[in-house]
Amino acid sequence: MTAELKSADIHLIQRILPHRYPFLLVDKVVEIDGYSSAKGIKNVTMNEPHFQGHFPSAPIMPGVTIVEAMAQTAGVMLGVGMDMIDTEMLIYFMNIDKCKFRRKVIPGDVLEMNVEVIRGKPGGKIFKFKGVATVEGEVASEAEFTAMVDLQKD
Repeated sequence: MTAELKSADIHLIQRILPHRYPFLLVDKVVEIDGYSSAKGIKNVTMNEPHFQGHFPSAPIMPGVTIVEAMAQTAGVMLGVGMDMIDTEMLIYFMNIDKCKFRRKVIPGDVLEMNVEVIRGKPGGKIFKFKGVATVEGEVASEAEFTAMVDLQKD
């Protein structure tokens, strides 16, 4: 762990990630340890569009959006840790492995996404991450995912 953890509020997140409503799924990143690990926060609210259909009588955050929230947290970590702010960086999923869902995530929950780099280094294009999403300390989902960093060129 580095001596000083960094963080990212929504304004910095939007300078790193291209995602916007309704698909920006991380509200803040409270701990960024270089490019090795990070902890993101997603405040789950009933106002999110996926709850209109998933499911109207029992709203549950779709599993794919939980995995996406973990990936967005990893993207913010790379953006801050590797100084890629305002670079028009895109990150694409290449693979998702060992994905499990352990509990429902519902409106009112605070989803905490903990991600760490398993493989990859600064300046590289391919990274493998491990992500664990929890609510009140209880595991909601976990996955390993591989992504490619693409810096947009004019």
